[in-house]
Amino acid sequence: MPIVDVNTHTTQEEARWYAGGIVFFSFLRITLFHPLIVHTQLIGLKAKIACCALIYRKTLKLNNAAFSKTNIGQMINLLSNDVIIFTKCALMLNHLWVGPLQCLVVTCLMYHYVGVSSIFGVLLLILFLPAYYWLGNLASKYRSKAAMRTDARVCYMNEVILGIEIIKMHAWEKLTTSLMLSLRNLEMKYIRLCTYVKAAYMSCDIVVIPIILWVTIVVYVCHNTIRADTVFTLILYYNSLRLSIGKFFPQALSYRAEALVSARRINEFLLNTEIQLENAESTTDPIAIRISEGNAKWKEDLTLKDINLTVNPGELVAIVGQVGCGKSSLLNVLLKELNLFSGKLYINGEISYASQDAWLFRGSVRDNILFGEKMDEVRYKEVVRVCALECDFNSLPYGDLTMVGGRGASLSGGQKARINLARAVYRDSDIYLLDDPLASVDARVAKQIFEECIKGYLKGKTIMLVTHQIKFLTDVDRLIVLENGAIISQGSMDEKAALDYSKGIDDFDVEELGSRKLAHKVQNVTKEQKSEGSVSKSVYRRYIASCGFLSFLNVAVLFILTQALISGGSYFLAYWVNIAQTKAPSPEQSNSSNVSQILEYNEDTKNMHIFTYSIITIACTVIVCIRSYAFCSMLLKSSQTLHNNMFKNVIGGTMHFFNTNPQGRIINRFSQDMGTVDAVLPPVAIDTIQLLVSAFASVTLIAIVNYWLLIPTVVIGSLCYGLRAFCIPTMRNVKRLEGVTRSPVFEHLSSSLQGLSTIRAFQAEAILKEEFDAHQDLHSGSYHLFLSTSQGFGYFLDCICAIYLAAVTFSFVISGSDILGGNVGLAITECLTVTSILQWAMQQTAEFENNMTCVERILEYESIAQEEITGEEVQLWPKDGEILFRNVSLQYLPDAPPTLKNINFKVAPTEKIGIIGRTGAGKTSIVNALLRLSPMSGEILIDAVDTKSISLQALRSKISVIPQDPTLFSGTLRQNLDPFQEYDDSALWNVLEEVELKKLFTSLPEGLSHVINQGGTNVSVGQRQLICLARAILRNNKILIMDEATANVDLETDSLIQRTIRNKFETCTVLTIAHRLETVMDSDKVLVMNAGEVVEFDKPSVLLNNVNGYFYKMYQRFNKHQHST
Repeated sequence: MPIVDVNTHTTQEEARWYAGGIVFFSFLRITLFHPLIVHTQLIGLKAKIACCALIYRKTLKLNNAAFSKTNIGQMINLLSNDVIIFTKCALMLNHLWVGPLQCLVVTCLMYHYVGVSSIFGVLLLILFLPAYYWLGNLASKYRSKAAMRTDARVCYMNEVILGIEIIKMHAWEKLTTSLMLSLRNLEMKYIRLCTYVKAAYMSCDIVVIPIILWVTIVVYVCHNTIRADTVFTLILYYNSLRLSIGKFFPQALSYRAEALVSARRINEFLLNTEIQLENAESTTDPIAIRISEGNAKWKEDLTLKDINLTVNPGELVAIVGQVGCGKSSLLNVLLKELNLFSGKLYINGEISYASQDAWLFRGSVRDNILFGEKMDEVRYKEVVRVCALECDFNSLPYGDLTMVGGRGASLSGGQKARINLARAVYRDSDIYLLDDPLASVDARVAKQIFEECIKGYLKGKTIMLVTHQIKFLTDVDRLIVLENGAIISQGSMDEKAALDYSKGIDDFDVEELGSRKLAHKVQNVTKEQKSEGSVSKSVYRRYIASCGFLSFLNVAVLFILTQALISGGSYFLAYWVNIAQTKAPSPEQSNSSNVSQILEYNEDTKNMHIFTYSIITIACTVIVCIRSYAFCSMLLKSSQTLHNNMFKNVIGGTMHFFNTNPQGRIINRFSQDMGTVDAVLPPVAIDTIQLLVSAFASVTLIAIVNYWLLIPTVVIGSLCYGLRAFCIPTMRNVKRLEGVTRSPVFEHLSSSLQGLSTIRAFQAEAILKEEFDAHQDLHSGSYHLFLSTSQGFGYFLDCICAIYLAAVTFSFVISGSDILGGNVGLAITECLTVTSILQWAMQQTAEFENNMTCVERILEYESIAQEEITGEEVQLWPKDGEILFRNVSLQYLPDAPPTLKNINFKVAPTEKIGIIGRTGAGKTSIVNALLRLSPMSGEILIDAVDTKSISLQALRSKISVIPQDPTLFSGTLRQNLDPFQEYDDSALWNVLEEVELKKLFTSLPEGLSHVINQGGTNVSVGQRQLICLARAILRNNKILIMDEATANVDLETDSLIQRTIRNKFETCTVLTIAHRLETVMDSDKVLVMNAGEVVEFDKPSVLLNNVNGYFYKMYQRFNKHQHST
């Protein structure tokens, strides 16, 4: 009996040649395939890098109109989830033409071999192609919608991180969580649909070839006798199409569709309008700045109207006016951030700019001051001195080399403002635009900065100074007064005019005495931790637990059942062939006496075999579809659970976590890591499990045919496992490195957006691009290293599998002709299956484990230290508002000295307390202790109730806070005033009228539905502060805390706030952390803090009688300063 079939004439010599050919071409495929994959992936990586560079460079050019159409969430999503598709698309794109070409070639070969029967199978395959195309378009549609929802979720997450302190102070965690979960549910709706489409793809990958093979064999055996060489040759042909047409072609269509969606999204972003830098014209006139008939607007209404302004070189010009009058907008015109739609702008000279909202990026304090300029030690020291930073540097742990986060969370507001100013001053420019740089510093420092920096160091330079500090106006060359976007007066100002303008109100900051030493609040940004070793079993266990053990068990049963049907179909074909081979006589035995035997065989068994084979194929198709749906549903449930748990842990984390983890690092977990778990992990997981089960089943079938083949199987399996054990740790750590190097890319983007005006004013785009490219190169290098190590792993696995193929193939040649042809065909086809999928299975297991590092990184956030939220829910509390501090100490770090040291004081109901002291004295720490934002010892009692005994929700919701940095969230004005929708419109309009904002918002067509941009960037800082005040009035709590709430507003607005506080909070207890001395003069009592201790606490009149006291000395300096001005 010949090797292949009883009815063939293949000799032993030919069989050896055939076996050698199989082995040779297997090795040839390995040699050519892997270098091709490496170069293809490199092309995709280059496309990804190019797109990232384009996106970032476009970001630096976006104008205000473009920012109203996009947000940081979209930009982060573009850089994370959109560009990554190009690496996958490049890998698969060739299969769009390779698949059809291979299909054509195989069809011709099958037609030559089995005749017209092959046409039926190929026609059915062609009928599947439109389904693939339709599924691809459907996936593209859902992918586009899911991406839009992901943009919204990531954007909101970015807002949450930036405004986390406000969220915690107002006890908005539940509201924030509810909003986030609703955004996540909308996103998951389309991710779920997109994943189900992919599940349909994966189902087709498994069932299409068995269905086509079934049709071909059924048609063939209707007119022919089934034979081993025919059946298993067809199987080999169709298996070759299984990857190219059944798997890679649909994947290519899917990735093409997703790549088109990503390309369209990137293209739309790149077509956003850019800032027009050529707006300013030059002139030969000896002027520094000139605006002629200038009109400008951010949106519909005019922001600046009929501006006529000429500034001479070396002139010091002060710009004053009420909140929202257009002071910052005028500077934005000079910066070309706000274009004139009519009029002319002339600027002669380079511009340096200090923004009103101090911008710091991640780096050392020195890096923030130099900002790309060369280090000139003499100039640097002088700038540090005139900006009053010397004492601060002495107090910082590492001086000016102390690292600060992107939000400057480890520094006080005054320190951030002075570093921001120092950056502007250090740059040698012709024109300096200073937007209220004196607002966040005390009077002594303000005087030093004005006299030694603005009037001294910058003497001879052109300076445009926005300020609310009236006392300095008599020392400027010219004063410009703005009102409702128009210049109502300009010229020099004498002392009497200054007094008239200020209505007799002078401002003197009380933070001028006491220690310059910081209160050890500095919390350096921690280095991102990278896990070591294999992904722990607990990660897999928790991942499975997040989707439900019962669901996992059901899916496992479906996987086993699916593979049993697939392997059962292959085994039944071998059985069928063997039956036909033993019943059918060879040509030499054929005579008339055997004809009836043949007819009897065909008649009795053929229909039964066809029916059985059909049942197996149909059952396999149904089970595969059910399995794919169930598996994807299980992983999507897990993805939803992981995201929600991570967010709840983050929102419930302590402030220490946010102060020591950069914004980009947190965003990375919610964007790329979550995107991997949502979209990448499900197909990789199902592929990995299916391949491993298929490989195990194939090896089992080979062993059934010839149990001696278990010996090379065990040897080869051990080699594969050893190679995996050797390579996986490296690949896993490289993948973790890729995750860690990704965070700085997002952080750099986020930081750049926050300081975009400063970056463009300093013309530092080239520096920022270079830094972005450095971050991107580091990430791309680690990603390319990961791709290369993965491909190297695959190459050596393929070589081992080829050796296994040679062992199995030649074992049948050596064994002679005592094995049935069906078994030989089954063994060789299954061996070819093993060699084609085993290396892919090993790679997919590695890819699966690498993607599980994203799950690991997400689960790491389960260990975030949580605030102690539990406690008693007190009803109708507090009634009086009495506050008692008893031996209270507070420290921000376990090993740092305490910020508050055993402080004791009592505030009677309805008392108005002013809290004063230098930077670092512990004023804000009192607020942190009262709201339990930081761990503290001792007791704080409100109406005789220990604040530790009640829940955080009950505590914080009963205390209103107006912060120094007013924070608004994207949404409507109504949502910012009344996030819980507890009040009607009339109540909202009433509070707006009380803070004198009603006129502004009634003039807008949307009214209370007026859209507030992220961070409240479309309203002025003062208007933001007034909205925060309106929010506090609405809450109507018995206790109000004002944390330097008037630091960044003009004196008239300050007066409005103080007047409103007196009228609306007359029966409330008010704690005011003061920035100006006159703010606390009418307080019932003044609390003086120094170095974390209470040094004085009494009525202002009593404190003024103590000539050796702190408050008395402050007041004397105030009088002296007022007399001098």
